[in-house]
Amino acid sequence: MTPPRADAVLSDTAARAPAQRDRHTQAIAATGRMAWQRASEYNRGARVEGQTGRWKQVIGDGPRFHTDKARATEVAIAAEVLNRTLDLGRPESVRAA
Repeated sequence: MTPPRADAVLSDTAARAPAQRDRHTQAIAATGRMAWQRASEYNRGARVEGQTGRWKQVIGDGPRFHTDKARATEVAIAAEVLNRTLDLGRPESVRAA
């Protein structure tokens, strides 16, 4: 889900049949962008995208082997590598403002 732009305006049908984008825009206007992110679990999607990016950076875009057994082994090794790198510690992210 992509958040609406800061200057987003409601559609013409927002009063009688609001689209998902209209509902998000109204929620942001009523509670603020940070509260909307918590309520809509927007940050969960960003976290998943980050994990996928780390996976591709460490392992690559896709499996290199052709048989199911070899692919299963490759994925198991890749998961172990990622788990070990995560055990080394990622920096803690803290919102500054």
